[in-house]
Amino acid sequence: MGRVGPGVVTAAFHNFSHELVARHLPAVWDTADPQRVLDARLRAVDATLRRLPGEKTLESAELAESAELALRAAEGCGRAVRPVYAAHADLPIPRAPHLALWHAATLLREHRGDGHMALLAASGLDPVESLVSHSATGQGMSDKWLLITRGWSQEELTAARRRLTERGLLDERGALTEAGTALRDHLEAETDRLDAAPYEHLGAAGVARLTELAKGFTAALVQAGGFPADLLSGAAGKGSGGPAAHSGRN
Repeated sequence: MGRVGPGVVTAAFHNFSHELVARHLPAVWDTADPQRVLDARLRAVDATLRRLPGEKTLESAELAESAELALRAAEGCGRAVRPVYAAHADLPIPRAPHLALWHAATLLREHRGDGHMALLAASGLDPVESLVSHSATGQGMSDKWLLITRGWSQEELTAARRRLTERGLLDERGALTEAGTALRDHLEAETDRLDAAPYEHLGAAGVARLTELAKGFTAALVQAGGFPADLLSGAAGKGSGGPAAHSGRN
């Protein structure tokens, strides 16, 4: 997006504390301009992917195939009302297959995420309520990582849970009620509907093959310690450290 200020970032990403964002923007651009940041990010991704799954995986025909499939799916994405996706779509596609796959995964993730943000706003969930209701599904971030990465205080998380309880979406234990589960399920279903275009473009056979390949790469990353073991709020996440918390923007 270039040298944007804190307001643009807070609006685009929805669930970060504006105070956190404003502590770093626009001052960060005096340290490094956007292109330097993009270059550093790509170097970091390259180094991480070479270290975790290993060079043998990166040189495999399967990885090259998955990159081709993911990029083909991304051809079906649309820019309209999807600012974070559109900004990434303007970037060049890296040549190396593992970086091309990472780039395509970023496009697909942010295309879905932008649609999800619109639905969260329409649902009446504010940024903190969106986070804690997602955590209540067992697939969102644990409080530890919400506090570290999103800039909200424990008091703000607690207050959001209180509001959701008063609305009948959480029970007294902080678990989703029947109404809360229905709301989160509706949000996911509608997000899928808004995000159907890239997978319709790829076709059922391509989606099945990409899913098969991606599961293998994801498992390798998890096994190599690519995700913190305590990242997710649910019991399933504690054992795997899987990436489910990053499937959208909560």
